[in-house]
Amino acid sequence: MKRMAIVMVCACVATIAAQAGKSTWDGVYTEEQAKRGAEAFDRECAGCHGPAGSGGSMAPALVGAAFTANYDGQTVGDLFERNRTTMPVGKEGKLSAQQIADITAFVLQVNKFPAGVTELAPQGMALKQIRFVATQP
Repeated sequence: MKRMAIVMVCACVATIAAQAGKSTWDGVYTEEQAKRGAEAFDRECAGCHGPAGSGGSMAPALVGAAFTANYDGQTVGDLFERNRTTMPVGKEGKLSAQQIADITAFVLQVNKFPAGVTELAPQGMALKQIRFVATQP
């Protein structure tokens, strides 16, 4: 049990180190993670936010210039925490941190941010190291 805890801590530290100083343009999620996020989004979010986050009658679009401008200058951690604490409406806090990270990866993907080789960590504090930059530098 102790060995497993040490391995988990090491994995988290490695993920945080890999994400330090990055932006949304540095491939901060994987294609596989975004795929899992798309499936979770369809189940948990699309009813309000529309297919692929295009907007619905009950909630705004999560894709496009207006959405990315809203987070420009913030962090991926800010987006993660907002989703974790306020979504889905009526089931706030019910999704796992991994599900929220996967959905966040999907939102980055539909906003045309590139994928990479490291998954988004399922910890808001780790994701605070990734700057949300709306336009490609």
